[in-house]
Amino acid sequence: MEVIALGYAEFKAPKGLIKVEVELAGDKISRVSISGDFFMYPEEALERLEEELIGVRAERESLLAAVHRFYGSTSIRTPMVEPEHWVEAILRASGGSQ
Repeated sequence: MEVIALGYAEFKAPKGLIKVEVELAGDKISRVSISGDFFMYPEEALERLEEELIGVRAERESLLAAVHRFYGSTSIRTPMVEPEHWVEAILRASGGSQ
């Protein structure tokens, strides 16, 4: 049986605080919840980002690739919050910056 790990972190991006709750099964994300005081247009895209992260390994390159895929497949705008900021918040919640 997979070991489930739970984590929470906050990361201050240039324009807003990103809060992440993450659940890992092994080294992959099984559940993620993102909130905070950042701007994302359209707002409902946040749920899609969370869905995009399910099954992704909790390490920098895999997360960055998933977030870039998300940005490339949507027309979202996140003023002063870049893909690297999401990744850093997720890594902190999952147990460290790798």
